[in-house]
Amino acid sequence: MSLWQRLRRLLKFVNQHKGFRSNSLKSFLSLFLVGTVLSLAIAGCSGNGNSQIRTDANLVSANKKDVAITLVSFTVTRAAYDQIIPKFREKWKKEQNQNVSIRTSYGASGSQTRGVIDGLPADIVHLALALDTSRIEEAGLIQPGWEQEVPNNGIVTSSVAALVTREGNPKDINNWADLAKDGVSFITADPKTSGVARWNLLALWNSAIKAGADETKATEFLAQAYSNVPILTRDAREATDAFFKQGQGDALINYENELILAGQKGEKISYSVPLVNISIDNPIAVVDKNVDRHGNREVTEAFLKYLFTPEAQEEFAKVGFRPVNESVAQNKEYKEKYPAVQNLAKVQDYGGWDEVQQKFFEDGAIFDQIQAKRTK
Repeated sequence: MSLWQRLRRLLKFVNQHKGFRSNSLKSFLSLFLVGTVLSLAIAGCSGNGNSQIRTDANLVSANKKDVAITLVSFTVTRAAYDQIIPKFREKWKKEQNQNVSIRTSYGASGSQTRGVIDGLPADIVHLALALDTSRIEEAGLIQPGWEQEVPNNGIVTSSVAALVTREGNPKDINNWADLAKDGVSFITADPKTSGVARWNLLALWNSAIKAGADETKATEFLAQAYSNVPILTRDAREATDAFFKQGQGDALINYENELILAGQKGEKISYSVPLVNISIDNPIAVVDKNVDRHGNREVTEAFLKYLFTPEAQEEFAKVGFRPVNESVAQNKEYKEKYPAVQNLAKVQDYGGWDEVQQKFFEDGAIFDQIQAKRTK
């Protein structure tokens, strides 16, 4: 029976039952429509119905809406992401038949952290230190336990601190202690704005402690060293520019990876990796609150996990980061490029970032104290 014929029968029934209550009529109409829809669905599934279902599924897949995610990272990762992002977009399109655009924001880690807390719509944050990620968590944007959600406790890139000198090393700067000598100047970023700079200060402190200094002597060493810093730049990239382009300082402390990248861009680099060093570990995390609001969790988590694959880790390794993927780390090319540092400390050796932040970088802490003495 056709749908039109059924409607005619319904109207005839209503006309014949003038006392039919309004609620009953609504119920009857609802049942009628449900029955009609079910009949049409059953008819559609008969015969070659399975083929029809598959076609509809394919149409849905073929018409997936484009999706976008936003990555917020610290400055020196840009070169790697310029290569990684196109590869992931191609992979996602091939596997999911969906176009994904990845918006990026790069800057000093501390500034990026404040930006995300203040409303920068990051779906993923890749920052210079776990303290910055923890601050975003404390603001309620990242769910606790983010380190367990991805490989390697969330550490996606790693480096060490390196010392750069002028060609020929005229000031004979070979280790951390040399930076505190009279007549020596060196460039580093400001630990109030740069995560890289906090690692630099911790590397200096670690060198003094490992040399046998107590905390009083180590603080004196920091004060003497930072009295030799003519300018504190905003981030690692500005520190590199101040040293190479502006000719400031006899030495530069920076990420090993930043120096490797500068060399690849044609800069003449003379640097060494001190035997006493600090492992500079950079975490990555999904910004849960933003992802849930944007409705893009599937692709966001897929991109984050992709960053730990050999394909992505090789791109990080090419621009100077020490690979965290073991298969890439054992590659002969990268074993030669990144010789092992025997005396390598971890931030956990000094209580973790919460304790380090409170001790060195909070208002009135050790860094402010030595800066205050410097300006007197």
